[in-house]
Amino acid sequence: MCKFSMVLALFLSGCGYTTGSLLPANFHTLYVESFHNKVQFVNEEFRGLYVPLLETKVRTAIIDRFQLDGHLRLSDSNKSDLILKGDLIGFQRDDLRKDQNQNVTEYRLRIIVSLTMIDNTNGQIFWDEPSFAGEFTYFTTGPQAKSESDALNDTLTDLSRRVVERTIENW
Repeated sequence: MCKFSMVLALFLSGCGYTTGSLLPANFHTLYVESFHNKVQFVNEEFRGLYVPLLETKVRTAIIDRFQLDGHLRLSDSNKSDLILKGDLIGFQRDDLRKDQNQNVTEYRLRIIVSLTMIDNTNGQIFWDEPSFAGEFTYFTTGPQAKSESDALNDTLTDLSRRVVERTIENW
């Protein structure tokens, strides 16, 4: 039994998984600025889909996810250690599958943002992502069918999770 315990302890200690943060210890607070919507709605070559107030929904989802994570507290812009600036630059809905009648049965939603995390103590860029995306695939029929509204919420959840991981794990 003693050998088994020793092997188990060595295995578990070497797995590399941690629930801690790789965020520098001097960062405790965060401010998330309002996002700007830069999706091109009028350019026919690059016309994006329009979702009213999507930039606000993106910011709210990111704030909610940081609160859920708990590594950083939200603060005012002038008192925060970090400031997240962002622009909504794309919203896409791609057809993934069609039935025999060419009706779309599966879509992928993708929200694309440009993000900059700034160290507010010295004005330096902590990280920068010019094209950062969250996505979700959903079916329109069958037992796993979802509405586009529900799929949009799942896409926002994926994006916000990725933003928090990018910050906390600093990849």
